[in-house]
Parts: sequence; C-alpha cells; structure tokens
Amino acid sequence: MKFLSNRLFAFNRLFVIIASIIFLFAFSQRSVAQEPPPRPLKITVTQDLGFGAFTHGATGGTITINDSGIRSSTGTVIPLTLGYSFSAAAYQLVANPGTLVTLLNVTDVTLSGTFGGSMSLHIVTPAHLVISTDPPDYTLLNIGGTLTVGNTASNPPGTYSGTFDITFIQE
Repeated sequence: MKFLSNRLFAFNRLFVIIASIIFLFAFSQRSVAQEPPPRPLKITVTQDLGFGAFTHGATGGTITINDSGIRSSTGTVIPLTLGYSFSAAAYQLVANPGTLVTLLNVTDVTLSGTFGGSMSLHIVTPAHLVISTDPPDYTLLNIGGTLTVGNTASNPPGTYSGTFDITFIQE
C-alpha cells in the first residue's frame, strides 16, 4: 500500500509541474522592454495656399479656400477662371503612427500688393492631428484660409503675397 501511495504522490507532483509549465506557456505574451524611439516629425510643403484670380467688385468681401481646395466668395468678390490656379496649402507629415501633432493657431497675416494696398489673410488650421501612417508613408495635411478683400481704392488689381508661420508640436 505504501508503494502505491508513493507512486500516486509522485504522479500528482509530476502532473502539477507539467500543468504549471503548460499554463505558463499557454498564457504568456511577448514582452517588449520599450517602445521604438520617437521619430522626429518631418514636414514637407508640397503646395502653397493660392486664391487664383478674382475681382473685388464695388465693395469687396471675402474669398475662401477650404482645406479640400474648394473656393467660395462673399460680398461683391467674384472668383474668375483666367488660368490662375487656386489651392489649399498641402503638407506631408512623417512620424511614428499614433503621434499626436498639435498646430498652434496662426495669427492673421497681411498680404502686400504689387501696386499698393494690402489684404488680411486668416489661416484655418485644425487643432490636432494624429499621424496614421507608417514611415516612409506620410499623412497629408491641407490648410485653407480666408482673404478679406476691400474695394478698388484700397486693393488695386495686382499680385498680393505674404507668408505665414505654423508651429507644429509633436507629442
């Protein structure tokens, strides 16, 4: 009887050891010590913001390019199709997927005309953007704006230009 009791005890002990090993391997997961290091945000400008040709009419108004590149106007401003292209500004952003990018709001910018005059440009940016692609692929960011146009005396015909700065914060 003692012999059978010792064998049963040894069998139970062996069973517990094997079951424990199987349990550990069956429910174990791959462990990683740390995530990949952050990839610095890379920004490439691929297209400038442009409003194309338009006429301001008697009193002026606004002309807008939204982030999809669609042009609209208010007041007596009339968009023209004279071969001058219009487009939203386009940026290619490359970083690790899931990177949160915060864009600081841009203040209004004054554009100067070739024959005098100036116009106010209001840039419209999203507050946040999450990178959704793996490098070297990029996430596209389009930015539009609204141009406030005066009458003929304050905004004589010509080319108006200026620059705006956007601050990108990678989190």
